[in-house]
Amino acid sequence: MRGRNLAAIVRGLHVIGALLCFCSAAASPQKPEFRALAFYSTNVEPAHVVTGNEGLAFFRELAAKDNFVFDTTTDWDKLNDNDLKPYQVILWINDFPHTAAQRAAFEKYMEHGGGWLGLHIAGYNDESTKWPWFVDFLGGAVFYTNNWPIQKAKMSVDDRTHPVTAGMPESYVAPSNEWYQWKPSPRENKNVRVLVTLDPSNYPIGVKDVITKGDMPIVWTNTKYRMVYMNMGHGENVFGDATQNKLFANAILWLGRKK
Repeated sequence: MRGRNLAAIVRGLHVIGALLCFCSAAASPQKPEFRALAFYSTNVEPAHVVTGNEGLAFFRELAAKDNFVFDTTTDWDKLNDNDLKPYQVILWINDFPHTAAQRAAFEKYMEHGGGWLGLHIAGYNDESTKWPWFVDFLGGAVFYTNNWPIQKAKMSVDDRTHPVTAGMPESYVAPSNEWYQWKPSPRENKNVRVLVTLDPSNYPIGVKDVITKGDMPIVWTNTKYRMVYMNMGHGENVFGDATQNKLFANAILWLGRKK
């Protein structure tokens, strides 16, 4: 009798031990898939601040759901080798680097395989910015003009086979935004893969500042780098549209998981 009782106790202890191990494993936090650092500014155009805050909230929620680290900073001097080292992806939410040291660190980061997601003003460049490396990085695109005021617009999804556009329809109506036109168009660069374009049916677009024609890529990647540029970022409800949010989510997840 004692032997049977002892055996039963031992079996019970084994079961309890297994359950404790299972519960411990379940309670242990899962290792994040990747780490992302978002740079943003609070001393820029008010509309960029508002949209920036909406973007930060969107990516924080996405990070919790899809198991990646999403850190944020307003200190653009963190664009340096040491501070960028832990991160597989960086985002420019509503601004861009302003010093030579910040630019140099970003160039090094990207040349060594870092990932970048830039929104709207992040891609701005003209004759005053004097950063030829960045122009090449964007695929040769130089800011030319924009519509004003902000307007909704029909988007055409050029390439539905790319991970960034996975699950997207052939076209959709994007929330109000200030849309940039570039000359030359990045589409002219053989290394650029245009993913989304402003549909020509929108022309003329604008009231005060009107665009009447021309090629207007909105989302693209330069295949020489791990990068995605998206022109969305100055408007109303930019992060409030489920279809467009799929683009934002696909982009950061692709960049973060890309080996």
